[in-house]
Amino acid sequence: MQILRDKPSSFGPSIVTIGTFDGVHTGHRRIIEKVVALAHEREATSVVLTFDPLPRQVHHPDPKNKLICSLPDRLTRIEQLGVETTWVQQYDLDFAAQPPTEFVRDYLANPLHPLVVVIGEDMHFGSNNSGDAQTLRELGREYGFAVETIPNIVDPIFGRRWSSSWVRELLAQGRVDQAAYVLGRAHSVRGTVIHGKRRGRKLGFPTANLDAEFVEAIPADGVYAGWLRMPYPPHSKSPTSLEVVPAAISVGTSPHFGDVGRTVEAHVLGRADLDLYGEEVVVEFVHRIRDNLAFHSLDALLERMDRDLLETAVVLGVPKAQRINPGAVTA
Repeated sequence: MQILRDKPSSFGPSIVTIGTFDGVHTGHRRIIEKVVALAHEREATSVVLTFDPLPRQVHHPDPKNKLICSLPDRLTRIEQLGVETTWVQQYDLDFAAQPPTEFVRDYLANPLHPLVVVIGEDMHFGSNNSGDAQTLRELGREYGFAVETIPNIVDPIFGRRWSSSWVRELLAQGRVDQAAYVLGRAHSVRGTVIHGKRRGRKLGFPTANLDAEFVEAIPADGVYAGWLRMPYPPHSKSPTSLEVVPAAISVGTSPHFGDVGRTVEAHVLGRADLDLYGEEVVVEFVHRIRDNLAFHSLDALLERMDRDLLETAVVLGVPKAQRINPGAVTA
């Protein structure tokens, strides 16, 4: 997939969609798949025009306002849908202040020469979100492109519109199973493995501790079953593949030890040989096992952690794993 960072001088004919597409959830995919299908049918180039940073981060800056997925992951997911070109337009207050007519003229009609622009039915654009689907149709008649709207997907089970806002709400509640249902994949975060306090190693639960400054939204505090994706071979300048291993994942503080800093730690089931310090890994959340708890004794904590491993293995459908002998831990 071709990735454009600057406005193309000559491009098209194309089939275009516009949006932030944070998470590239099932609703987003329906729109993008329509773009790809029309592009094949009309022998045109499929184009996604997206924005970085996301508009909500510009208009409502807040360190807690995290993405569902990072821009590189967003681009990968768009590419996997068969899109030929994605234009990543820098979004700032000056860009946001453009009237709808200027946006269509300068960012759609002239550079991309679209035959069709595909949008969700509730899409708005231009200053103060004053442009809508009807505005785009009127401007399309002026500039020679058609507009096709894709109806919002209302989930038949939950009765809610599929949206990035719904995914963020579910993650904030720790409901990663349902978030995966809306996303069409398990929610994941990407981070670099750093040195922690090494309590887990001493207790027989060595963990990969991820840097807490994530771009992506982290689910609510708790213990989760999931997967760790790590480069293979580790510490190679040119890893040949990704190794995917089952993991029990802890998010939040360690209330038993009185910690206050929020962390993400992944214990790989049955593995004591991993040295992942400095490696970038991906943690995927499959199912929430329990809340974070403070225990009345260390034995009670260890007993609960053993149960966490068992429940994680059952959820993931992998062989049961036991606590690792601390003397066997090499990293």
